[in-house]
Amino acid sequence: MKDVITVGESMILFTPATSPMLRYAETFSKDIGGAESNVAIGLARLGHDVGWISRLGNDEFGTFIMNRIRGEGVDVSQVKRDDEYPTGLYFKEIRHARDVRVQYYRKGSAASQLSINDIDETYWIEAKYLHLTGITPALSDSAYETVVLLMKQAIANNVKIVFDPNIRRKLWPDIKARSVLKELISYADIVLPGMEEATFLFGEEDPEKAAALFLEAGSEQVIIKLGERGAYYKTANENGFVSPYQVKEVIDPVGAGDGFAAGFISGLLDGLPTEQAVKRANAVGAIQTQIAGDYQGLPDRGELEQFMYRQSNQDVKR
Repeated sequence: MKDVITVGESMILFTPATSPMLRYAETFSKDIGGAESNVAIGLARLGHDVGWISRLGNDEFGTFIMNRIRGEGVDVSQVKRDDEYPTGLYFKEIRHARDVRVQYYRKGSAASQLSINDIDETYWIEAKYLHLTGITPALSDSAYETVVLLMKQAIANNVKIVFDPNIRRKLWPDIKARSVLKELISYADIVLPGMEEATFLFGEEDPEKAAALFLEAGSEQVIIKLGERGAYYKTANENGFVSPYQVKEVIDPVGAGDGFAAGFISGLLDGLPTEQAVKRANAVGAIQTQIAGDYQGLPDRGELEQFMYRQSNQDVKR
């Protein structure tokens, strides 16, 4: 039985090597990126048994992604290869830590063809958690239908659903995004939005009030990521702010939210109380920002414990 199953698109990532701006770049580094596979990698590095489900082109890029994710200890046995549609790709400009620009080329990708027929229910139905994001339903109608059916199957089989809205406004109109994401929130047990996403969905800028609206929408638990201010969590019976971990410099903010999700789910799997699970989530997110790349900074358990120990000692000295 898997600890976590996650479903979604991974793409080839090109980052300029000679200049942060695409218009001047002559050479690029090649890697992979995808919110769901980032979470899978983060959980695998923390010692959990994770499976990732997706579609990839039957091309060299698809093989590269398969090999990379498999090499991180994630089960990719359920990933389908597509002879007709290619693996998606994107470019990332890191002009500076607060100005990261991403350009996607994913229309018509293999992952956008994802359907419920691609997913073997017997593979994931006994998992402890199903992790999904709001990116997948934005890819196509069939991908949306797949996410809805997965959530309904998870509910019927008592699999806990962790949902990160992960809004990509370039993928669909705002009106449709709000409607679909609110529908998916109503199915989820746990929702992990950022504050900007909470404001987009509910028009509320106060985290405590926004959290209450997520619960009213149907979720059992919400943890709102507040960046440098930490996080706020709320259930029907408990709530509170959790302080952030301070870092000297943010190198690359991309992937911090995925690290947060991996850290939080890891805490739940280890039986931590909510506040401690959020604390772990804050730590993983902070560590991820210290290294360039969408997943490269995600820590193993030893690195995580060392980071949290050092930070706690610094807090005592202050």
